[in-house]
Amino acid sequence: MNELEQLREAMRATEWTGRASIDVAAVMRTGRRLRRRRRLAATGVAALALAVAVGVPVGLRSGGPDPSRRAVPAASAPVERPTPTPTPDLAATRAEPAPRPIGTVVRSGIRYGADERVFYLVPVDVPDLPQVTIGLVAGRRTATGELVSDYLVNDVSGRDRRPGFHEIGYDEPGPSRPAAPTFGYFVGPAEQIIGTVDGREIVARQARWSEDAQVVIFWFDPKALPPGVRLDGIIARDAHGRRL
Repeated sequence: MNELEQLREAMRATEWTGRASIDVAAVMRTGRRLRRRRRLAATGVAALALAVAVGVPVGLRSGGPDPSRRAVPAASAPVERPTPTPTPDLAATRAEPAPRPIGTVVRSGIRYGADERVFYLVPVDVPDLPQVTIGLVAGRRTATGELVSDYLVNDVSGRDRRPGFHEIGYDEPGPSRPAAPTFGYFVGPAEQIIGTVDGREIVARQARWSEDAQVVIFWFDPKALPPGVRLDGIIARDAHGRRL
């Protein structure tokens, strides 16, 4: 018997028979019992929805929660939204491997305790400059043979093999590493490279690159030219003393 049939039965039990009036109190008691059962049923549905919402695990699946099991929490229950965890910047935390030298590593004879200053060329990729493919590094070789890169220079225009001088590295002394001496490279048959500071001429030390004899790597002795001091001028001369 459903609720409507129960209400009709109560009304028939107290309907007018000619001997007595309708029993209004009985009808109201039956109606109250039906309304109380409806409230209990509604409360049970709300409690079930809340239990499902709290009990679903979050983040255990690679694809996230199953959308077919989505539950709506009861209106009276506060919903706590988890604070999103920021995704770490992988580009900032990923360690970039040191570029491998191209050709022979040039020894300078300049030492910092067990480390020796060395120079070597490495591949570079400069946006919008397809003809700039190499850069010159002033690094150190440790007592264990490891190469440490301290300072890199490369062209910022034109071609990296055009004749003449290219970018010159002026390093400043720092607290965490020794400053590199003034250095650079020249493309051409240079037999002597001479820099000037305050009218004083300083002859650079030099070595040819093993991959291209036209590329001449040069550096100045830091005792003659302190690192970071700018040259007033620089020239290159060939084997006959002629200026290139």
